[in-house]
Amino acid sequence: MNKTIRRASVFTLLLVLALLVRATWVQFYESRALADDTDNRRNAIRTYAEPLGNIIVAGESVTGSARTEGSDLAYKRTYEDGELYAAVTGYASQAYAPTQLEGIYEDVLNGADPRLGNVMDTITDRRSEPGNVVTTIDPAVQKAGLEALGDKKGAAVALDPKTGRILGVVSTPSYDPSSLTDADTAGAAWKELNADEDKPLTNRALRQPLPPGSTFKLVVAAAALEDGLYGSVDERTDSPDPYTLPDTDRVLSNENPSAPCENATIRTALQYSCNNVFAKMAVDLGQDKVRAMAEKFGFNDTTQDVPVRAYPSVYPEDMDRPQTALTGIGQFDVTATPLQMAMVSAVIASGGELVSPHMVSQLTDGSGDVLQDYDDGARTERVVGSDTAGQLQSAMQTVVEEGTGSNARMSGATVGGKTGTAQHGENNSKIPYAWFTSYAKSDTTGEEVAVAVMVEQSDAARSEVSGNGLAAPVAKAMMQAALGS
Repeated sequence: MNKTIRRASVFTLLLVLALLVRATWVQFYESRALADDTDNRRNAIRTYAEPLGNIIVAGESVTGSARTEGSDLAYKRTYEDGELYAAVTGYASQAYAPTQLEGIYEDVLNGADPRLGNVMDTITDRRSEPGNVVTTIDPAVQKAGLEALGDKKGAAVALDPKTGRILGVVSTPSYDPSSLTDADTAGAAWKELNADEDKPLTNRALRQPLPPGSTFKLVVAAAALEDGLYGSVDERTDSPDPYTLPDTDRVLSNENPSAPCENATIRTALQYSCNNVFAKMAVDLGQDKVRAMAEKFGFNDTTQDVPVRAYPSVYPEDMDRPQTALTGIGQFDVTATPLQMAMVSAVIASGGELVSPHMVSQLTDGSGDVLQDYDDGARTERVVGSDTAGQLQSAMQTVVEEGTGSNARMSGATVGGKTGTAQHGENNSKIPYAWFTSYAKSDTTGEEVAVAVMVEQSDAARSEVSGNGLAAPVAKAMMQAALGS
């Protein structure tokens, strides 16, 4: 054999060996990754070969499955009151990756979760009967929130302070998840939803932190009381009015120039939403103490799962004194979600403890047997002392009974709240955000609820934008629904 033929033979042999090595690698090491690839059509065919399990609200399925025609995907997801529950369920689509509860519990809902299988399923490699996801959502609270927000762009969250059960998650404008379920029509619907400047696919309740404005004053007040800077909500503060931001010549004004904000007590400062009091209070405490209290309430938590991963609410670091002052009124780089501000009210209502919020109570198999039980109150942390919480409850009640939160008053319940209006855009050039966070306790049953509402945009004139005018009525509607008032 001459040298050229020998070299060609060796090269060909090496190519064959390389092919065998690659084939072995793909078969034994990459097969699972390829099988699980979202672009693998076989996965979609298998997922939609049978009806999916369901998401349950108050004992009723708000999802379903329908037979398709002329497709290798035998079933598609359907939704009851899709727009009402979109912020809870998300969507399961033949064309796109599932979101929200549909995505988190995909394996339970399509039968792939190993807890659903039996011996015969393992032997035959048959997909198990799918399971269900049981939520904590109260349909009356959910409906009240959506209807009260109406055409406004915004969001609301309601939760039970004692158990952490999330009773309502509303984001507007909403959308119908049914438009995204069918592979033949999902593309056009997807383009339309993403082209909408109001971003209906964004879950504003959990995943759009915005400046919380004066609602954040509750956190600053809690820090001042816990630190001992002030002994009670009725002790006069050292707060000049007007207040000049430290190290600057910028004067911080109050919304109501005639309000009794000079050296006001914390109660009066919350009642009239005095910026001078809380800006100076934040400076006197220092950014580290304010941040530490904010983080106890849940700010800067990057692992907040309810079980949907909520975007972190932020209290910033490395600020100068003027910036620290502005954080005292919920501005500068402070941001919060409605979920976070509902947690603030829940802590105060519960006597100072934070019960981890959650909107799923159980996972079950197709027969209703429990796969996993999410115990109410399983994770509870002390945020502030009971005395501090009690004082803030009293001050928040004054806000509703005598101050800026009058639109949240309701018969048959004790209500406490805090309004907020946050600047939007450079030099506040855009329409401000309107906030309201509150709690209510039934005078007869003792049941409690905490709510936070954010209105990002409405048809109200700029001069009429306020937490009391736009957000408090939404909170009131949800509180009434939760307490049956």
